[in-house]
Amino acid sequence: MEACNNTRASDFILEGLFGYPHLHGLFFGVLLCLFMAAIQGNSLIILAIVLHPPLHKPMYFFVANLALIDIFCTSSVLPKMMHNLMLGKKNISFNGCMAQLFTFTFSGATELVLLTAMAFDRYMAICHPLHYVTIMTKRVCITLAASIWALGVINSLVHTLLMRRLDFCGPNLIQHFFCEIPAMLAISCSSTYLNEIMAFMADIFLAMMNVLLITTSYGFIIRSILKIQGSEGKQRAFSTCSSHLVVVGLYYSTMIYTYIRPPSSYNLEKDKKVAVLYTLVTPVLNPLIYSLRNKEVKVAFRKIHPFYKKNSSWH
Repeated sequence: MEACNNTRASDFILEGLFGYPHLHGLFFGVLLCLFMAAIQGNSLIILAIVLHPPLHKPMYFFVANLALIDIFCTSSVLPKMMHNLMLGKKNISFNGCMAQLFTFTFSGATELVLLTAMAFDRYMAICHPLHYVTIMTKRVCITLAASIWALGVINSLVHTLLMRRLDFCGPNLIQHFFCEIPAMLAISCSSTYLNEIMAFMADIFLAMMNVLLITTSYGFIIRSILKIQGSEGKQRAFSTCSSHLVVVGLYYSTMIYTYIRPPSSYNLEKDKKVAVLYTLVTPVLNPLIYSLRNKEVKVAFRKIHPFYKKNSSWH
C-alpha cells in the first residue's frame, strides 16, 4: 500500500447540506433567516433577563446562559455555510475547521451540563422551597455557571488537540455540512482509537450521566407536584418546568442519537439530517419555547421592546 505523502491537510471540502446549485440563492435566504432568528431571539432573551429586575432569579440566570450558548452554537456553523453558498465553494481551511470543531463541541458540551443545572434549580424550587433562597444564591449560581463553562472549554480543548494530531491523507471530503467529530474521524488515515475512547468517555459523562441526573430530578419533582393540593397549584408548579422539559427532550434526543453509538454504526448521511435539529432548529426554537410559555418573560418583552408595548393583546 502506498504511503501517504501529505499527512497534514491544508484544507477540507465540506459536502454541505444542499444539492441543486441553481437553488443556492434560496438556500442562502433560508439560512440567513434562521441565523437572524436565532441571534435576535436569543439576544432578546438575554436583554430581557438583564434589564428586567423581576427576572433576576436563578432560573432566568441559567436561561440567559442557555441563550448565550445557543448563539455560540449557531454562529459556529451557519456563517461558514452561508459564506460557501454565496461564493459557490465548499472548502474550509484546516485551522478554520479546528476552530469550528472547538466552538461547536464547546457549545454542545456546555449546554448538556447546563440543562442539568437547570433541572437541579427546578428540583430545589419545588421540592425544597424553604431552602431554595439560601442555597441558590447569586454566588452559587455564578460559581456553578462558571464551572460549567470551564468544563465545556476543557472538554472541547481535549477533543480539538486530539483531532489536530491526526493525519488526513486525502481526499479530504467531510461528509457533513460542518466539522464534527464523527465525520472527521471517518476521513483520517491514522489511528483514531484514542479519539474514539475520549469521545466515548465524554459521551458517557456529559450525556448519559446528565440524563440520569435530570431524570432523577424530575422524578422527585413529579412526586412533589402530585402531593400538592388542588389542580391550580399543580398546574402552576408544573408550568415552571414545562419549557425546560421541552428543551431537554428536543436536545438530548438528537445528541444521544448522534454520539452514543459505536463508531461502526455511524451513518453520516442520516447524522447530517439529525444535526440540522441541534445546530439550526434548536437555537431558533429555544427562545420561542421560553418566551411563549412564560408570562414573566412576556411582561419583560413588553417593557423593553417598543413592538411589544404597542401590542397589548400579547399576553
